[in-house]
Amino acid sequence: MAATKPKVYGYAKCSTCRKALAYLKGRDVAVETVDIVTAPPSKAELQRIQKLAGVPVKKLFNTSGQSYRDGDFGKRLATMSEAQAFDALARDGKLIKRPLVVGKDYALVGFDEAAYAKRF
Repeated sequence: MAATKPKVYGYAKCSTCRKALAYLKGRDVAVETVDIVTAPPSKAELQRIQKLAGVPVKKLFNTSGQSYRDGDFGKRLATMSEAQAFDALARDGKLIKRPLVVGKDYALVGFDEAAYAKRF
């Protein structure tokens, strides 16, 4: 049985997303792409991604993005519950660090070539 293609949540205008997709294509990794802005992952999917990636929820935030700055998340994150943080992420795909690469039993947050090399 063929392995399920990893799902890549990204944004077409994001240079990091384009770099990650080029990396995967260069290694003949077939992926399913999802626009993170128009179809962000649900709260439940984000919780699953966080567990699979083994990172704290704050690492799922795109700290250099406009939504992060406009929402003053730099200050607000310190006092938000995890549930509130996941709610905010699920409401605004631009708040989410990208790309997100999600497989059956793994998730990668952002593009780290060393982490991609280990996985692919």
